[in-house]
Amino acid sequence: MKQVNHINSAKRTLDIESKGLLKLSKNIGKDFSNLCDELLLCKGRIITIGVGKSGHIANKVSATLSSTGSPSYFIHASEALHGDLGVISKKDKVLIFSYSGESQEIIDIFPSLKDKGCNIFSITGHKESFIARNTKLNISTEVDKEACPFDLAPTSSTTASLALGDALAIALLEARNFSPKDFAKHHPGGNLGKKLLLRVKDLMHKGKNFPRVTPNTLLSKALLEISKKGLGIVVITDDSKKLKGVFTDGDLRRCLQSKVDIHKTRISSVMSKKVKTILELSLAVEAIEIMEKNEVYVLIVVNKKNVPIGVIRMHDLMQSGLV
Repeated sequence: MKQVNHINSAKRTLDIESKGLLKLSKNIGKDFSNLCDELLLCKGRIITIGVGKSGHIANKVSATLSSTGSPSYFIHASEALHGDLGVISKKDKVLIFSYSGESQEIIDIFPSLKDKGCNIFSITGHKESFIARNTKLNISTEVDKEACPFDLAPTSSTTASLALGDALAIALLEARNFSPKDFAKHHPGGNLGKKLLLRVKDLMHKGKNFPRVTPNTLLSKALLEISKKGLGIVVITDDSKKLKGVFTDGDLRRCLQSKVDIHKTRISSVMSKKVKTILELSLAVEAIEIMEKNEVYVLIVVNKKNVPIGVIRMHDLMQSGLV
């Protein structure tokens, strides 16, 4: 087996591919803008088509488009020849990926695509290819060389096509004013969905489970409330429900070290007045950020009127899978 410096090989590959992307970036022009405008007018779906390595790129770009607000569907060119063209309607817009621009499987479906009356666009390496010349708009992703030392295996060219697909998806996303909230609707599952959808109110301890006493409550009774609710904390509010302070396990340890009489001491004299709060409608991930920044493990949850209504702990966030 030939001895190869793997690190040098990797750096050479990345250098060649980065140069291809730089060239692509410099060549982006009016045709790209026109393509975006055309796709924004699409009343149906953006149909991506490809075969081979370009097929994988087209599939990925389709997935990215769909998840960022541009409904899309991928069709493999070979399957298109055997019935999959049936999903395409006149309202759709077709985006073909083919670096050579001469993929026979795609050329064979051109008559059928044109019969459907939908607009056809392409992303190819060669602007004088059959596919480039026979589509309404063409964007070139031509690279000077592949990263493959034999200039054969699609490497730099596939990277350029993938990057252009991402650029297209993001340009459409921005034009549609696609928001994080919209993104969350498309990604309800997994950790990503939790980060974008899960709110403090979904995890907090509230109602009967919310440990709360008034400032005049004796420490002994406050401890019973802490024990009953099992959260290691009690929130102190006055008669108007205004937040006055908190008392935690840490405060209890300090009281015991000072030999405080729990039967004579009122909670107001030993509570902590510095309290970290969070709105109930805040994203749960914001609670994590506040806790980590302030080195606390519990936050008091308030409503829009700043009235305490619950408690959220780091433990709750860990159980949700966010941490």
